[in-house]
Amino acid sequence: MLPEWESIPTRLQIPEVRPYFELLRGKRFQLLIKRLFDLFASMVLILLFSPIILVVSCLIYREDKGPVFFRQCRSTALGKEFKVIKFRTMKQEQQTKALQLTLQNDNRITFIGKKIRARRLDEIPQLFNIFLGEMSFVGTRPEVPYYVASYTPEMMATLLLPAGLTSEASIAFRNEDTIYADHPQLHPDEVYMKYILPKKMEYNLESLAHFSLWRDCKVLLETLRSVMFKHHVDR
Repeated sequence: MLPEWESIPTRLQIPEVRPYFELLRGKRFQLLIKRLFDLFASMVLILLFSPIILVVSCLIYREDKGPVFFRQCRSTALGKEFKVIKFRTMKQEQQTKALQLTLQNDNRITFIGKKIRARRLDEIPQLFNIFLGEMSFVGTRPEVPYYVASYTPEMMATLLLPAGLTSEASIAFRNEDTIYADHPQLHPDEVYMKYILPKKMEYNLESLAHFSLWRDCKVLLETLRSVMFKHHVDR
């Protein structure tokens, strides 16, 4: 639930964010239902997926000894930072490299990592983030603070709600890695901030401006269809 305007971080108390804030404040009941759904559904899925979590964990450890999970600082509701949890898909010695993005045919990814990323199984541990209230099933994908620092004033509105496991932007950019291949002369960070982030934010702001539980349901169904029938590599 959103607090009063005066209680949110001062960096969000700007004219560009206020219209989105007022709109969401008018949908407090839907936001409550959204949180209750996140809590219940994440708990159920954690129990159902526990065998998969165990098997994938064993496969990761067997191939490349080291931590099974990858934790990275991301931004969520009201700009708070948290540790997003994913299955580790990169070689242990490569996991902390400076580059925040995963590119097409990235040689840092392990054999098992490629397999689980192809069906987004690496995202399953984020169910724990959702259960804890750090994330939601649907919402703007959590960004690292490095990219949040480059947000325009209007983009800051996406920090009003918890970050999401999936979004309309995630679906639209399911083949994001091919965009980097189209700009080989540029550093991946530059490609992301110049060509990808602004377009993703158009989707994210549109979703925020027209937030509804029905819209969230459609995003979840489309994500399921995308995962089942289309190759997807998320960063």
